[in-house]
Amino acid sequence: MSEWQDNRVFWDEALKEIQQQISEQEFVMWFQQIHYSDSDEQTLTLSVPSSFYRDQVKQRYLNLMETTLENLTGRSLQVDFQIRKAEITPSPPLQATGTRPTDKKRANAPSERAPQSTAPGLNQDYTFESFVVGDNNRFAANAAMAIARNPGTTYNPCLIYGGVGLGKTHLLHSIGNTVWHTHDQSKIVYVTAEDFTNEFIRSIQENRTHLFKTKYRNADVLLIDDIHFLQKKHETQEELFHTFNALFDARKQMIFTSDRPVSEIKDITERLQNRFTRGLTVDLQPPQMETAMAILKNKTVKRGVTVADEVITLICQKITTNVRDLEAALTKIIAYAELVNKEVTLEVAQQQLKDFFSSPLQNNITVDIIQRVVADYFNLSPSELKGKKRTRQVAFPRQMAMYISREVTEASMTDVGLEFGGRDHTTVMHACQRISSRMRTDPTIDDIIQTLIRRIKEESSRA
Repeated sequence: MSEWQDNRVFWDEALKEIQQQISEQEFVMWFQQIHYSDSDEQTLTLSVPSSFYRDQVKQRYLNLMETTLENLTGRSLQVDFQIRKAEITPSPPLQATGTRPTDKKRANAPSERAPQSTAPGLNQDYTFESFVVGDNNRFAANAAMAIARNPGTTYNPCLIYGGVGLGKTHLLHSIGNTVWHTHDQSKIVYVTAEDFTNEFIRSIQENRTHLFKTKYRNADVLLIDDIHFLQKKHETQEELFHTFNALFDARKQMIFTSDRPVSEIKDITERLQNRFTRGLTVDLQPPQMETAMAILKNKTVKRGVTVADEVITLICQKITTNVRDLEAALTKIIAYAELVNKEVTLEVAQQQLKDFFSSPLQNNITVDIIQRVVADYFNLSPSELKGKKRTRQVAFPRQMAMYISREVTEASMTDVGLEFGGRDHTTVMHACQRISSRMRTDPTIDDIIQTLIRRIKEESSRA
């Protein structure tokens, strides 16, 4: 028997070694779906369920896998991947409720829904395969995949929060779509917080609250988008509180999204806040350069168009707000190329995207918006930032607001000083120098500033 024919045995041993080096959750998530396929003298081929899965495993663990195999075999062995075909069992038609008639013969057998079927309210284009993972969202994506694999077990409830256009809704729908196709009898209910509120109001008006409660309290997986909409809606909060308790006690999965941490949502009852944060809370940050480029390249492949790398790099360098803005810029480039049947050069891209690159969000930013966002972040009022108090609790946020005003607006130091209670320009200069100095010694200061600037841009987009 040739030495390479023992590679299957070596792979089994490598799996045991790898299991000792990573967390149990990682191993279950990424290695239990990897199967040995084939090998020769130089290559070991493994099969994985999707291209997304392949790319993520290669990015995270390829070096670990090849190093472990080399240690076991005493020679260099390249690991390759192939996508195995999914075996989908034809399914009976869906009922209007989104559940399937019970088949006693299949009750205990694992099965999948037909790929063309979709749970009511879910966007079938939002899947884990189309979600590009980077350092800004890896924790949230891994958590979402773990939940989709075993809903109602470890991470319940789960709250995903982050700014506009960062992928919260994409992950929410991805969970729903995965559960829909892999847990045949599960009832999935997706709704925005606004629709949940409106539906609850109608149920009261039409004396149908019992039907409303039945719908939501019988869900196996409840997905609610944008819970920050529930601010000041106290009766709806009360109903959600009882729905939460019913589902939690029944070990049913709940996932919520918000544009901010629950602690920053005003006018939410404390007991509902506690429910939202009882399980796992994960956040999404704006994509870094490499992730942003991967997202746009994925979009070009999906659209079947070619956009030069230098154009994609330009977009990612100029637009740092969120994925939605990145995609809007790319869409404009693709539309131009399709309509004029012309290749997009760097010069053409700069011309076509000049409106994007002039930062329309930044043009809307005012010192007043900055003051409101900074004051809200530090639990102060804008009048306190403009006032005469010099306590540490006020002075530091005030200096932050002055520094950001100089960074993201065209206001002069004199203009900024006038906006902050008529202060002299030398006070603004001192504030900017003070913040710059602290940034060099305290890395958390820069994180706070970037968070504030992101929120300021989001707020200005609504103005």
